[in-house]
Order: sequence, then C-alpha cells, then structure tokens
Amino acid sequence: MSPSGFGLRRLLGLALGATFVSVATCRDHWVSIWASMPQQVELYNLPNAPYNGTDGVFEDTTIRQTVYLTQDASTIRVQFSNAFGGSDLPITAATIALPADGEAGSSAIRQDTVRHLTFSGSPSFQVPNGALVVSDPIRFPVKAQTSLTITVYLAKGQQGHAITGHPGSRTSSWLAKGNLLTAPDLGSDASVQRIDKWFLISAVQAWLPSHHQAVAIVGDSITDGRGSTTNGNDRWPDQLLSRLRTAKGRNSSLLRSLAVMNMAAGGNRILADGLGPNALGRIERDVLAHPNVRYAIIFEGVNDLGTAPATEADQTAVGDRLLLAYDQMISRLHAAGIAVIGATITPMSGPGQVYGEPAREAQRQRVNRWIRTSKRFDAVVDFDAVVRDPKNVTQLRPEYDTGDYLHLNPAGLGVNVEK
Repeated sequence: MSPSGFGLRRLLGLALGATFVSVATCRDHWVSIWASMPQQVELYNLPNAPYNGTDGVFEDTTIRQTVYLTQDASTIRVQFSNAFGGSDLPITAATIALPADGEAGSSAIRQDTVRHLTFSGSPSFQVPNGALVVSDPIRFPVKAQTSLTITVYLAKGQQGHAITGHPGSRTSSWLAKGNLLTAPDLGSDASVQRIDKWFLISAVQAWLPSHHQAVAIVGDSITDGRGSTTNGNDRWPDQLLSRLRTAKGRNSSLLRSLAVMNMAAGGNRILADGLGPNALGRIERDVLAHPNVRYAIIFEGVNDLGTAPATEADQTAVGDRLLLAYDQMISRLHAAGIAVIGATITPMSGPGQVYGEPAREAQRQRVNRWIRTSKRFDAVVDFDAVVRDPKNVTQLRPEYDTGDYLHLNPAGLGVNVEK
C-alpha cells in the first residue's frame, strides 16, 4: 500500500468514523458465461393455465430450464431478473444440476448433481420489481458447450402478468405443479407444460482467471436465433463460440478464453421500444452492467429500417438517426474500455418481403457504407458481404435463406466470415 493510499484511508476513517476492511488482491473475477437479454414477456407469450391465472403466474410452480454455457468453470452463480416485473418476485427455492442426457431442453436431471442455491445465505429471496438477485457462489464444475439445468420453485407465484423472461429462447423449458426441484424428470406427468421460452433467469456467471473476458452481442432476431434449430444451439453466436473454442495460431489463447453473451431479441430495434427495449437504452443493462466485457458486437438496424415508413424522406430520417445512435453506443462502450465491432445489415429483400422496399434498401446500403468506412468501429464483421446473393446483392443467397428473405437458416448462421 502506498503512503498516499494509507493517508487517504486514514483521513476518511477519521472523518467518517469508518472502519476499513482490507480486500485481498485477487487475480480472478466474474464473467457471464451465459446470458440472455431480459425483456417483459408479452401476454401472448405467457404460459397457459394452470400456470397463468387471473391474478398472476406460476403459483405453486416449478420451472425447469437449460442454458448453454460458453466457458469451463469450477465456481458459478446464477442471476435472476425482475427487471420488468410489475410486482415482487418471490423465489421460494432454486437448484442447479446437469441434464440427465446432457442435452438442451431436457426435462430430466442427474439427481447426483443437484445443488441447492442460496441468496446471501438464504434459500429464498423476494426480488423487488426492477431488481435482480445473484445466488451465492457455489462450487460446481461445468464445461463450455454443455448445458446446465436451472430449476426454480415459486410457492406463491408472481402477482400480475408483467414478468421478466426471454420468449425467443429456442430452448424448451418445463412447468410443473408443486415443489419438484429435485425430481428426476418433469416430463412424465400429463399436467406438465413444455414451453420454448425462458423465464426469470438472465445470466450464469463464473469465477475465472483474469484473462477470461466476454464478448456481448447486441442484436435482433437474426442473432437471437430465428431460423436456428430449437434445442440445437446453432444460432450464429453458438457457432462463433465453436470457432473461438477451436482457435489456433496467433491470439488463440485470447480467443478460447472469451465467453459469449447473446444479448438479442426478435423484433428489437435501436431507436424504439417494441419487442424489448430499444438497443440504445438497453446497452446499460445488457452490456455495461455485466462484469468484464471486453468486446461488444452491434448487429442491429434492420428492424428500424423495416418498420419505418418506406418513403425516401422517412427512410433518410431513420438512417440519419441510426448513424448517430451507432456513434453514441460506440462512445459509451469505449468509455468503459470495451472494444466495439460493427456488423453490416444483411439483405432484406425478396418477393413479398415488405422490408425490401427500394427506399429501405437504399438506406441499408447507406448504413452499411458507414459501418464499413466511418472508422468509428474498432473492427467490422461484414455479414452482408458473405451471405448476399452475388447475382442480386439485395437478397440473401438461396442456400442461406429460411424462405422469408430476411432470416438465415443454420447454414447461413454458420457461414465463416473469414473466407
């Protein structure tokens, strides 16, 4: 400790009557090895009865969910979010375990791996609306590119119908009546409901050596996984993870140590709320609030162009705003020491695809030119260049198209941008 540091601590202690506790210097830190963008679950995405009642949801309900981890770890903790809840979230108890078959979306667990979570030493926690809670660190070895099962029980449920979740999970979850936290399988009862959505969970964090950091991807449905395989973990961030984990040569150690956070939602926009809050606003919670993020990828804008009126004047106005918004996001992320990677907007034209009106396509090309040439981004991933049809650059390659001329299929989601 430097003399000046001691003097400052002593001065503050004398002035405030405070007692200072030394904090040991540690070379490890927390990193989110799985994360999902929290959003308010729309009414049509809530579960059916009996898990959705007149006064609230999840009364006397066990929710079992799986998530796909992006780094090896031995000590982890789970984050639950009530960011969009209209009332307190009363967590009665929660557990983690490994899925019985190792697969995403499994209703079964390996009972010998069940561990009960605590929250500041308590098995339960009442999360105020707008808040989150992290469980106490627990020794539980996990591997990257494998699934973790998180099971939570709510005795009283959550009052009202404003709850936090992530409807675009592309992963099956399971709902059952009663406290079945340690039940070997929830899928055997007729009353059990399978639902391909996540509820209440927002991150799994790991205590890792300091060279481990995260890349946060801010995106829309193309990143969230529209067009990918349910329970297949073949969204493009998942396929990026696979490449990072097998990186060789220069910087391979850095690349293999990066956790990947998919902070995207279908229909999301940069400039306006809709399906989830606008990206310009949500980077505080979805990127800056996560520990030890080193890189951010911004891959958004298609829905801003696609939902604005298709007149030249309106599209020019939204294009102007997008460029300013990108600049603002870069400035705020840079201030936190985060390098920002821009991604070009992929083609959105084709028969019957309303996003492909000429004025919208003109602005897509303009925005992409700015992303490529402004030099505001620390790097650029040119998704447009690798997935567009060379015979018609306004459209996706047919072999990458889901059929709606907007979303990529698993082959398109896995295309190598380095080639």
